[in-house]
Amino acid sequence: MGVQAKISLYAADVSQARAAARAAFERMLAIEDVATDYRPDSELMRLCAAADGSPQPVSDELFTLLAAGQQIAEQTQGAFDPTVGPLVRLWREARRNSALPDADTLAGALARTGWRRVQLGQSPRTIAMPAGTQLDLGGIAKGYSVDAASRLLTARGVRRHLVALSGDLMAGAPPPGRDGWRIQVESGVPGDPPHVVALRHAALSTSGDRHQFVEIGGLRYAHIVDPRTGLGLSDAPAATVIAADGATADAWATACCVLGYDAARRFIGTRPDLDARVVARGGTPPRSFETAGYRQRRRDSITVR
Repeated sequence: MGVQAKISLYAADVSQARAAARAAFERMLAIEDVATDYRPDSELMRLCAAADGSPQPVSDELFTLLAAGQQIAEQTQGAFDPTVGPLVRLWREARRNSALPDADTLAGALARTGWRRVQLGQSPRTIAMPAGTQLDLGGIAKGYSVDAASRLLTARGVRRHLVALSGDLMAGAPPPGRDGWRIQVESGVPGDPPHVVALRHAALSTSGDRHQFVEIGGLRYAHIVDPRTGLGLSDAPAATVIAADGATADAWATACCVLGYDAARRFIGTRPDLDARVVARGGTPPRSFETAGYRQRRRDSITVR
C-alpha cells in the first residue's frame, strides 16, 4: 500500500513468531490485492472498470471494506468519501506538475464523485455504481489491514503484538509488565510537541500533511483531497483518532482533517466510541482539543516501545 509494514510481537518461541508474522504479512498483502488503486488488476479497479450502474458481484472482503467506508461517509456527511478516485488522480497530477487543475477538468472530476453513487446489495453481495465512478480506499484500507492482521495474530495465539502501516496502528495485548504499547504521536504542526499514548486492544491513526504536501502559488496543500472542492486540503489540522478497529480510526482521522478544526471538534463530541486529538495550524501555541479518553491514555515518559 505504498508504505512500510511492521509487526512487533511477543511469542513463545522464534518459530511461532516467524510463522505468525509471515501469515499476518500475507494477510495484508491479500487485502492489497483487493483494495489497491495502483494496480489495474486489483478487484477494486476491475470493479471500477466494469461499472455501468448494474449490480456487480464482489468478494466478501471488498464488500465489507466498502460497506464500512459508506457507513463512515454517512456519519461524516461526506467528509470521508470512498468515491474520490477521480479527484485523487487529478490531484496526484497537480502535485507532480505543481499546478492546480483547470476549472473544467476539476468540475468534470467532481461530477463523478459522491458516496451516494454507490449502492450495496446484501444477498448476494453486490456493488452497483454509475460508469465513470472511481473508488479510492486509501483513507480506510490501511486501517482495515492492520486490524485484520491483528485478528490473525490473536487467533494464532500471539496476543501481545503491534501492527503498523505508516500512521495506522493496531495494538493487541501490551508487552509484559506494561499497561500498553507506548506510541509517540507527532502532529507535525509547528509548536505542537510530540507526546506518548499507551495503546492496548485498540487502533490508532494519525492523519495530516506533515510528510506529504505541495506548495502551489504560495499555498501549502496536503495530499488529502477535500471531496467538496476537489483540491488538496490547505492549512488542514492534524488528527489522531483511537477506535476499537483500524478501519474506523483510519477513516475518521481523514474525515477530521477534511472537516477542519471546529467541525471536527463538534463531530467528535457526538462520538463516545472515539478518542481523538485534533490540532489546528497557526497560533502560538496552536489550538488543540482532545477527548477525556485520549487524555487518560497520555503518558509522561517519552520512552517508546
